[in-house]
This record gives sequence, C-alpha cells and structure tokens, in this order.
Amino acid sequence: VQLVESGGGSVQTGGSLRLSCTISGGAFDRYAIGWFRQAPGKEREAVSCINIVDGSRWHSDSVQGRFTISVDNAKDTVFLQMKSLTSEDTATYYCAADSVLVCGTSWPLIQKQLDLWGQGTLITVSS
Repeated sequence: VQLVESGGGSVQTGGSLRLSCTISGGAFDRYAIGWFRQAPGKEREAVSCINIVDGSRWHSDSVQGRFTISVDNAKDTVFLQMKSLTSEDTATYYCAADSVLVCGTSWPLIQKQLDLWGQGTLITVSS
C-alpha cells in the first residue's frame, strides 16, 4: 500500500492550493487519512484528518476555517483544499494514513503510530 501526494508549489499570500493524497493497493474505506506539515526548524504538526468510512473529520485550530479536507471515493483520493494562505503555512506537507487508528482530536498525538506516509510536498507562501 502506498500514498502518493501531489499539488504542492508556490503561492502568494492570500492564495489557494489543493493537495491530493491517493492510496494505492489498499481498501480505501478502512482508512483514516490526514495531513501533517513541518516548517523549517519546527516540529511536525497535525493539520487535518478524515475517516473514510463515515466522513468524520478534524482540523487543527491553526487551519480551521481556511483548510478543508474532503474525499473522492471513486478515486481513492483525499484532498486538502487550502485558502487564505499565509507565510505561516509554508512547510512540507505529508499525507499519512492508518487502517486501524482513527481520525479525531487525538490525531496530533498518534502521528508516530501511523502506518503509511507520503513522500511530502513543499508549499511555499510568499508575499
């Protein structure tokens, strides 16, 4: 089972981007899938996650109202739509997934236990 990310790049402050994370080789509806990010010199932080089976989701306070996680079940893909981006959002974004652990308010605490990780995609927000 692999996670393949796409959609990173450079954007100006206030702009939007959409990240994609596709699972290949696994039973998509069994997974909790989400995003973490790591800015230069900082620890990796949880951003958002979703349980595919029921669509329940969580967003961190820092992105609530600006980022939205969603699913395309036909494509086994999770999207992270990001808007109103600021320089604080500059980071490498990683998709992560697990077929046992679930998405919820504990998502930030379980990152080391998550089974699958994408390769990471860099987002740079500049003025």
